[in-house]
Amino acid sequence: MHPVLQLLSARAAGRWATIPFMSFAINAIAGRTPLVLDSPHSGVDYPDDFGHACDMPLLRTAEDTHVEKLYDFAPQLGAAWIEALFPRSYLDANRNTTEIDESLLDEPWPDPVETDPVVLAKVRLGKGLIWRLTDDGLPIYKRQLSVAEVQARIDRCWKPYHQAVRAAIDAAHDRHGYSIHLNCHSMPAVASSHATGNPGMVHADFVLGDREGTSTDPRLSRAVGEHLQGLGYGVSYNHPYKGVELVRRYGDPARHRHSLQIEVNRKLYMDEQTLELNEGFQPLKRDLRTLIERLLGLDPREL
Repeated sequence: MHPVLQLLSARAAGRWATIPFMSFAINAIAGRTPLVLDSPHSGVDYPDDFGHACDMPLLRTAEDTHVEKLYDFAPQLGAAWIEALFPRSYLDANRNTTEIDESLLDEPWPDPVETDPVVLAKVRLGKGLIWRLTDDGLPIYKRQLSVAEVQARIDRCWKPYHQAVRAAIDAAHDRHGYSIHLNCHSMPAVASSHATGNPGMVHADFVLGDREGTSTDPRLSRAVGEHLQGLGYGVSYNHPYKGVELVRRYGDPARHRHSLQIEVNRKLYMDEQTLELNEGFQPLKRDLRTLIERLLGLDPREL
């Protein structure tokens, strides 16, 4: 049985909280509270079969570097934690498997391909399931990829990651009757040319994305934003990041399943050129801990 399926079986048997899991693809730590955190873009284990052509420093700009360190206290507080170990530029777990950039392939893709023009805007920027371009618009490959190669990445990375996130949310909801899922990211201080549809935008300290209230009760999003504002941070809602596949797929506030994307500005905790942590890291981490503690004491059904 696949290890993630073992996790699912353990959850069903009521043994979820005792089983940690690590593979090539993910690190998953079980929780005991309604809170689930995941970091799909902080992975730094670059597979040997990547076959990229651009320099590693450029490739690493795709990472949400150090996000896993910002939240490493969360499992001690009883929150579930899921972390991608593979890099975002190898496969983006926050994209659907239909978000295929067919121009990267050496043969037709045999499975369904996204047709929604809003979703396809990111694919056109080179930011589909498999990235074609860096945030600065530079090609990642000097070759085309085979269908089998992409399918293998989906099987080894995308599927285990999503199975683990789903299992953690299901377990939290089963235990408590509701779940709060924080999809954890970081963003550059200023948007690059191919990062979003808003090149050059100066980002707020935090951007909270609930897909216009469809993945999280807006009252919960506001509670998070007001807590951060009370700590002195600037907060934007749903612009320029509304939340993508993970919160879309697992957020269902009508069933008390809340999924909120939280983007933190990298300037608050790291040097974006050297990737080194700066003096803001520890204060930010302390403030994020107060946010998690606030959420652990909050029942969204009572808002």
